[in-house]
Amino acid sequence: MTEKHACHTGSEIPAHAHHHAAPGSGPWRLAAHSTLHCLTGCIVGELIGLAIGIEAGLSNAQTIILATALSYLSGFTLGLRPVMKERGLSLAAAFKIIWVGEVVSIGVMEVVMNAVDYSMGGMAATSFFSWQSIRGLLFAIPAGFLAAWPVNYWLLSRD
Repeated sequence: MTEKHACHTGSEIPAHAHHHAAPGSGPWRLAAHSTLHCLTGCIVGELIGLAIGIEAGLSNAQTIILATALSYLSGFTLGLRPVMKERGLSLAAAFKIIWVGEVVSIGVMEVVMNAVDYSMGGMAATSFFSWQSIRGLLFAIPAGFLAAWPVNYWLLSRD
């Protein structure tokens, strides 16, 4: 019996491996690790999308769409590569393994991150490198992690 990781790893861990895990590890810790992998992919696309959107003077809606699209692109790219390499799978086969976790986890992160960044005025900044923009990200990134962590816990716990 195996247990699938949510988001990015797409790999499976034998059920008995948890018996040999370090003290303090468990399903919430595994979900946190998985969420951190998702957040890495999200942040890459989010930062690029926000930088382009803010510097190009795009509307908030256009910036959100761009940042979200790039987050999915970078998230899937970071998620597919290790699954293809470790298992020797084709792109299509690896995609079938990870797509649900990626779509759900990145989606939750993006909704929360963009809502927090928007509400903090980060997207209204005149420069991506301004304090207003950086402050928005400093609150949005942890908020995205905290929102997706229980979602990844649920993804990992489902049969």
